Amino acid sequence: MKVAIDAMGGDNAPEAIVKGAMKATEQFPDIEITLIGNEEKIKPYLTKHDNISIIHTEEVILGEDEPVRAVRRKKTASMVLMAKEVEEGRAQACISAGNTGALMAAGLFVVGRIPGIDRPALAPTLPTIDGKGFLLLDVGANADAKPEHLLQNAYMGSIYSEKVRGIKNPRVGLLNIGTEDKKGNELTRQAFLLLKEANLNFVGNVEARDLLSGVCDVAVTDGFTGNMVLKTIEGTALSMFKMLKASLMSSVKSKLAAAVLKPDLKGLQKKLDYSEYGGACLLGLKAPVVKAHGSSDEQAVFHAIRQAREMVMNHVPEKMEEAILKNN
Repeated sequence: MKVAIDAMGGDNAPEAIVKGAMKATEQFPDIEITLIGNEEKIKPYLTKHDNISIIHTEEVILGEDEPVRAVRRKKTASMVLMAKEVEEGRAQACISAGNTGALMAAGLFVVGRIPGIDRPALAPTLPTIDGKGFLLLDVGANADAKPEHLLQNAYMGSIYSEKVRGIKNPRVGLLNIGTEDKKGNELTRQAFLLLKEANLNFVGNVEARDLLSGVCDVAVTDGFTGNMVLKTIEGTALSMFKMLKASLMSSVKSKLAAAVLKPDLKGLQKKLDYSEYGGACLLGLKAPVVKAHGSSDEQAVFHAIRQAREMVMNHVPEKMEEAILKNN
């Protein structure tokens, strides 16, 4: 199995990317990884070369670049060459922690969509209190959506949750402002009717406040709403830990308590860290494309590679295509 990785994408590139790749090849001997980027910057961190090769390029898509223009004009950028490895059959999946918009553009224009999918969706797995997590899609690939797009998202999310996350008969919920059947705007009311008739384990409308309680395994929404929910969850978790740290460091007594609680707090922090689940998948493309978090460390990169590997092994894009064609 071959995976192409943009070695220059992300805040901690190329060090975190290279170290995560080495960890993955140790854990998964069946993986061959191609790192794409500046060879001189990659090599100092590449201490183990087993099943890892480098394609050299000095061109990089930056965070401030306009996504579509960058993909079209920077033909030799590490992210574009990564996608071409998949397009031309030399890799079966690709991963980048770089510019999200550019990765979506590269996925669409270079890797290509699954037939029958109108718009791919960006889908991270987020933590829940019970530790099982849930898939949220879309979180920003498409700010505007039609009811049929949400139906497609539901099918893709259900297949991913079953084949990659190992959840039998995943519960699909429609994110809404209330749980009653007729709640919401025109989009959610029409989507509700489509989902109710679909061949899915649809559990109805779900509210944002219940997501972390595990009310569903797949939460479906439009990209604008999904991105707002994702950023709110991220910001709340960071703020809570900052407030907790400030409180525990406020006195000698609380510092002693913090020392006792430190292992438990680290466990809680890990439980709330969605990078432990891997990256955000761009579902609806012909091959697995994984967007790792921009601040990914080597552990997060490792999990993104694990995630891509599981998608390839379980033939996720092919099964999505089958489901979409069957239910169109």
